[in-house]
Amino acid sequence: MSSSDRSRAVDLTRTYEVRTYGCQMNVHDSERLSGLLEGAGYVRAPEGSDGDADVVVFNTCAVRENADNRLYGNLGRLAPMKTKRPGMQIAVGGCLAQKDRDTIVKRAPWVDVVFGTHNIGKLPVLLERARVQEEAQVEIAESLEAFPSTLPTRRESAYAAWVSISVGCNNTCTFCIVPALRGKEKDRRTGDILAEIEALVGEGVSEITLLGQNVNAYGSDIGDREAFSKLLRACGKIDGLERVRFTSPHPRDFTDDVIAAMAETPNVMPQLHMPMQSGSDTVLKAMRRSYRQDRYLGIIDKVRASIPHAAITTDIIVGFPGETEEDFQQTLHAVREARFAQAFTFQYSKRPGTPAATMEGQIPKEVVQERYMRLSALQEEISWDENKKQVGRTLELMVAEGEGRKDGATHRLSGRAPDNRLVHFTKPDAEVRPGDVVTVEITYAAPHHLLAEGPALDVRRTRAGDAWEKRNAAEAAKPAGVMLGLPQIGVPEPLPVATGSGCGLD
Repeated sequence: MSSSDRSRAVDLTRTYEVRTYGCQMNVHDSERLSGLLEGAGYVRAPEGSDGDADVVVFNTCAVRENADNRLYGNLGRLAPMKTKRPGMQIAVGGCLAQKDRDTIVKRAPWVDVVFGTHNIGKLPVLLERARVQEEAQVEIAESLEAFPSTLPTRRESAYAAWVSISVGCNNTCTFCIVPALRGKEKDRRTGDILAEIEALVGEGVSEITLLGQNVNAYGSDIGDREAFSKLLRACGKIDGLERVRFTSPHPRDFTDDVIAAMAETPNVMPQLHMPMQSGSDTVLKAMRRSYRQDRYLGIIDKVRASIPHAAITTDIIVGFPGETEEDFQQTLHAVREARFAQAFTFQYSKRPGTPAATMEGQIPKEVVQERYMRLSALQEEISWDENKKQVGRTLELMVAEGEGRKDGATHRLSGRAPDNRLVHFTKPDAEVRPGDVVTVEITYAAPHHLLAEGPALDVRRTRAGDAWEKRNAAEAAKPAGVMLGLPQIGVPEPLPVATGSGCGLD
């Protein structure tokens, strides 16, 4: 290639940036969006580019009230940048795009593409069409066009991966708009899920997280009530798969066969994130949550009886319409009984289009805030007490990337214990890579992390660490520019299938 050709290649390089808001489903969708764009010839913009990319994609969430303000605020900040950069494009996708399809371009006419939760595979085509026709493209599918896992992906991690087993939700929680935006539950074939997992393990992945809006309802679409527990057990037979997690389950569908599968499958981790939302039976009924406090706490008791060291985390909403002080006291009681390792607590956020938005008894913000502070203080105390129980234990950590913000200054590394607790540990003399496994003894506990201040007891190099090292070498060897090809028309070819047996507010 001549010097002029190389210059032209650099000039034709188009960069992209994907900004993700919301749940793990959105994070996984964003990996697909990145894969689609790179398959169409785009190059990921450097970290910290802050909108200085040729294509900026917002993958949005519609669960909380500030979602709209956050999106339009960010779009407003990009408007002058777009004016100064001819050819720059902005796309908005995800749940908020599905909900506000008719208003986004009206409120932000400089947006080029609006796409929904069901047609993320169309993004490259819509960008090209907007460029050629010089007008905004708004395309919202009402039903799923292609299961997300059939699309190309650019995974954020070389050693851990999300695997979607279902999309949509059949629940009718009065505070949640997600079912209206992602549709009814649709399950993947078990063989396709296992084939994807085996392909990922073949690439060096050693930890997978099974994803679903209501993950343990898996099987309802295919008529098998024990399909989820069978899937967990099947994951246990995949050679090289060291850790299996799942999120988020619903208490309604948490059956004894799932608990048995968790306890009896060695690579299913001793961790459970199960949203409680409220400890008040009255509020749970108003939320249309099909369980009560006794049922929820009973599940936790069974899990702990079968998996004594399980770390249990949850989601809780404070200030739901009609919540009295007595109701709130029931939530505090449930938190004391459950002894959560951590709780993600939210102040109730009114979402237009949900039944709760028009309910009587909306709670004044100052009351909600005061209850939220009391709940947070209680959970902080419990989290610290539960973490103190880990001191003296010997744990195997999977070394993580980017988890410890102070690691450079403290000469530590960070990793995740089997129960997903974050542990900062003294950097060993031997080389340690993300994805490798380090054995340490816990010496100190804080409310949100643990410390292992002594020397590592063992360092195990893994195929996952090899995969991380290989990816980093490949990234460093990439040329400065690539020729931009036209995007493929229609849904891209599916991922290769391996042979063999592949919203947090639920």
